[in-house]
Amino acid sequence: MKARSVKLKEAHKNNGVSSFCSVLWDLQAQHLVTSSASDLAISIHDPLLHSKPPNILRHHKDGVTALALSPNSTCLASGSIDHSVKLYRFPGGEFQTNVTRFTLPIRALAFNKSGSMLAAAGDDEGIKLINTIDGSIARVLKGHKGPVTGLAFDPSSEYLASIDSIGTVIYWELCSGKTLHILERIAPDTGSDISVLNVLSWSPDGETLAVPGLRNDVVMYDRDTAEKLFSLRGDHGQPICFLSWSPNGKYMATSSLDRQVLIWDVDQRQDIDRQKFDDWICCMAWKPNGNALALIDVMGKFGVWESAVPSSMKSPTDGASSLQSKNSNGLLLFDEDDQEPSISGSLGDINEDDFGQAEPTSRKRLRKQSEFDEKLDEDSDDELNLLPKVESRKKASRNHKESLDDGNMKLRSVMVPGGPKMQEAFQPGSTPVQAGKRRFLCYNMLGSITTIEYDGYSHIEVDFHDTGSGPRVPSMTDYFGFTMASLNENGSVFANPCKGEKNMSTLMYRPFSSWANNSEWSMRFEAEEVKVVALGIDWVAAITSLNFIRIFSVGGLQKYILSLDGPVVTASGFKDELAIVTHASHCLPSNDQMLEFRVFNISNGTQPMRGRLPLTPGSCLTWFGFSDEGQLSSYDSKGMLRVFTNQYGGSWLPLFSTSKEKKSEENYWVVGLNASKLVCIVCKPPDSFPLVAPKPVLTLLSFSFPLASSDLGADILENEFILNNLHLSQTQKRIEEMAAAGLDTTSLDDEAFNMEAALDRCILRLIAACCNGDKLVRATELVRLLSLEKSVKGAIKLVTALKLPVLAERFNGILEERLLNETMGTTACPNSNIDASLTNEVEAHKFIHVVENKIASESAIPLPSPKFSSPLFSKKEKREESAKVVVEKTPNRTVVVENIKEDANHVQFRPSNPFAKASNNQEKSSLFDSIKKMKKTRPRSPFHKIEFILDAALIDPYIVRIWVLDGQVLGAQPVNRAMYF
Repeated sequence: MKARSVKLKEAHKNNGVSSFCSVLWDLQAQHLVTSSASDLAISIHDPLLHSKPPNILRHHKDGVTALALSPNSTCLASGSIDHSVKLYRFPGGEFQTNVTRFTLPIRALAFNKSGSMLAAAGDDEGIKLINTIDGSIARVLKGHKGPVTGLAFDPSSEYLASIDSIGTVIYWELCSGKTLHILERIAPDTGSDISVLNVLSWSPDGETLAVPGLRNDVVMYDRDTAEKLFSLRGDHGQPICFLSWSPNGKYMATSSLDRQVLIWDVDQRQDIDRQKFDDWICCMAWKPNGNALALIDVMGKFGVWESAVPSSMKSPTDGASSLQSKNSNGLLLFDEDDQEPSISGSLGDINEDDFGQAEPTSRKRLRKQSEFDEKLDEDSDDELNLLPKVESRKKASRNHKESLDDGNMKLRSVMVPGGPKMQEAFQPGSTPVQAGKRRFLCYNMLGSITTIEYDGYSHIEVDFHDTGSGPRVPSMTDYFGFTMASLNENGSVFANPCKGEKNMSTLMYRPFSSWANNSEWSMRFEAEEVKVVALGIDWVAAITSLNFIRIFSVGGLQKYILSLDGPVVTASGFKDELAIVTHASHCLPSNDQMLEFRVFNISNGTQPMRGRLPLTPGSCLTWFGFSDEGQLSSYDSKGMLRVFTNQYGGSWLPLFSTSKEKKSEENYWVVGLNASKLVCIVCKPPDSFPLVAPKPVLTLLSFSFPLASSDLGADILENEFILNNLHLSQTQKRIEEMAAAGLDTTSLDDEAFNMEAALDRCILRLIAACCNGDKLVRATELVRLLSLEKSVKGAIKLVTALKLPVLAERFNGILEERLLNETMGTTACPNSNIDASLTNEVEAHKFIHVVENKIASESAIPLPSPKFSSPLFSKKEKREESAKVVVEKTPNRTVVVENIKEDANHVQFRPSNPFAKASNNQEKSSLFDSIKKMKKTRPRSPFHKIEFILDAALIDPYIVRIWVLDGQVLGAQPVNRAMYF
C-alpha cells in the first residue's frame, strides 16, 4: 500500500555532515523536542503552528547527543559532546542544573517511570544512575567494553537494559546494581561511526526487550530469562539503526541504513507500511495520543508521519492507558491521568520496602502455566471482589512466596503499594553538584570549603570567615572526586561516593597544623559508601551505607565501629559530641518523615541523648547541627528552626519560623546560629542554594517563637520573655555542669545575674502592658516570676503610679509572702543533701546558744534596719589560732563570741547574690561583716520589726540561720550547705 510521502524540514544545520539527531514528544503531544550532535542548541517546536519559531535552548558548549523527557513532561535532560548532563524545566526550557559530568561524550539518557532517576552513559563505558532531586550519584554500573549507546528502564523499574557500540546487551538489576544477563555481540558493531547508534527498547507491558539483530532484523528477548523469543525480519537491506514501540505495544517502527522506515504489526510479525527517505532516519517517536510518528534524519531534518498505521487497523494508542497503569507495581488503583509522576523524591522505585530490603524473586518464567495462572486469578478475584484488581504477571517470579495461599498473596500485593520516599542522606552545609561551577562542600560558621571540577580532577579551597584568626590553608588538587566535607578549627575531612571498578569510597582527613610531616591520612571502604562526615575536637566520624559509625582519631587510628538501627540522614560534631539523625521507620502515608536523633559523647563513650526528631508535617530535614554555644538544632524545609533543651525532660523548642519573616518564594539556607541570631543566606528564585560566586551575603535574623496572636498585643515582649527564660535555663545548666566538674563559675555567675535582671525588666514591661490592657490576673502571675526583691518593689511603684490600689495591695501581699518564706526558712532541704554527722549538729546548736546569749546581752544597742536577702554562700579557710566571730551592731560597738571551737574554720562570705563577685575587703572580714547595712525605712508589713537575720557557717557542711526580733532571738536553724548549690 502506497502511503503519502513525509516532508521533512530543517531543524538543525549539520553543515553537510551526518550526525546523530534526536526527537521527542511530550506527554500531551503539544511539543516536539529536537537536537543534533552537530548543533549545541536544543529546539522545542510547536507541532500545530509550523510557522512559529521554536524555543531555542543554548547551554551546552558542544553538540547535543542525547535527550530524555521525564514521564510527566516537567523535566528535560540533555547530554552532550562537552561531557555534561543538564536538566531544564519543561516546556519553558529554564535551565535548572548540571547534574553530572563524564570524562568523554554522552551518548544515551533515560528516565525511570517515576522520573526520580536518570540513567546516563557514553563513551567512557560507565553508566551513572542519578537521583534527580539532588543530583547525587546513586550508583555507577560498570561492565561494558565499548561506548554505551542505548539505555532503557523496564516499565516497572526493576531492570535497566543497556547496549554498546560493539553490540553487547546487559540486563542490570537496579536494587543491587548487579548484572543479570550479558548477551555478547547480538547487535551490529557500529564501529567508529557516531551517526549510527545501537539502541534498544522495552515493550510497553515490560515483557519483551527489542534489540537490533545481526540479520537486518529486530530480535525480541524475554524480560526475565533473556531468552530469544522471535524476530521481525522483512525488507530491510541494511542493519537497523533505530526502533520504537507504539504506545499500546501492538506496532513497531524501525529505521535502517537502507533509508527505509517500516511499520510492523508485532503480533503478526509482518510489516504493514513503509516510507523511503533521502537520508537514513536516526531517531523516531510515536505520538502519545494519536496515530502519528515523528522522525528526524542524520542531516537534522524532521517531520511527522501522519496515519503511520493504516486507518483500517487498530489505532496505535488503543489500550495504551491500561498498560501504563498496570505497570505501577501491578496495581490498578487509578488511571495514569490521576497519577502524575514526579521528578522529585528519593531513589526512584528501587526497593520501596523498609530500608531498601527487597524480597528475593525467581526470574524463570513459566509460560506454559499462563492459562492456569489466569484461571487462578479468576478464582481469587471471586474471593477478593472487594479489593482492587491485581494484574497477573503470568510468572512464577511474581509469586515469590509460593507457600502462602494465593488469596493471602494477593491481599499483600494490594496492601503494599509504593509509598512515600524516605529522605536521602545529606551533608550539612553542602550544595548540589554543578558541573563547570564551583560549589560548596561545606559552609558553616567558621568558614567554607569549595570545589570546582576540571577534566578528571577537582580544585579544593578552604577559606575562613575571619581571616585574621583562621590559619592559611593551601589549596588542594582532588583526584578522588570528593562530594562532602566538614570543617573545624583543627582540620577538615573529605569523602566521596563509591567509584571505580572496585566500587570504593574514600575518607581523607587533613589537619591544618601538625608537628609531624605527612600528617594527613585516608581510608578506603570497599562496597561501603560514606554518606555523611563529622568532626570533633580530637576525633573524625564517618557514617556509611552499611549503617556503621566509624570513629577515628585525628592521627588516623580506628577507635570505634558502632551500628545504627536505621539509614543515616545527616550528622554533625561539636567538641566531644557527635549528633546523628537516622530514619526510625518508613514514612507515614501522609509523607511525614520518621526521624530519630542520637548524641554520642566520644570522649566518655556515652550516649547522653536520644529521641525522635520533630519535623513540620510534610517537610524534610534540611539542616542539622550545633549552635556556637553547643545547643543541638535542626531546620526543616517548612522554615522551622528547633533547639533542643533539657526543660521538661528534654524537649525541642520551635525557636524560629520563616512564615512571618520571608517574602514569597524566598528560601533561607541555614549556615548556623548563636545565642540570639539565626545566620543564613537568603536565596531568591530560581536558586534554592547559594552560589560560590558572587560571594554569599550572610543575613542575621532574630529568633521569633511561633506565638499565637495575643489579646495583649505584646508579641515582641512575650517573645523576649520566653527567649530570656531559655537563655537563663541554659546558663544555669552550664553552671551546674562546671560546678560539678570543679571549675570556676564566676564569669557564668555574673552572666546569669545579668540575665535575671534582663528577665525582670522584660516582666516589668509585660506587667505594664497587662495593666494598660486591663489584664490584672495576668499581671499578678507575672509579678510572681520576678527574681529580685527590688523588681517586686518596682512593680508596686508601677501599679501605684497607674492608680491601681487593689493590684498594688496584691503585689504588696506577694512581697510580704516572699519575705516571710525567706525569713522563716520554709524552703525545706532535700533529705538527700542532709549528710552531716551528729557531732556537727551538736556543735551547731552550741553556737546558736552562745549567739543567743550575746545578742540578748546587747539588746539595748540600736540595730540598723537590715536588708532581707537570700542565704549567703560560704567558703572555708583554715586558721592556726582559735576562731573569733565578730557581730557588728553599730559602727561604735561590737559583740565578740570567742572560743567557740578549737581550730574552727574561719569563714569568708560572698554576697548574697550567687551570681555576683565577692569583694576583696570581705576576704579579711569577720563572720557577721557580710550583713549589709540598709535604710531604716522599709515597706510597712507585719514583719517590719524584724531587724536582721544572720547566716553564719560553723562546721562544714552546716550553715546556721538565726532570727532576731526587737533584740530577741526568735529561733535558729542549722541548714545543710548543699541546699545553696
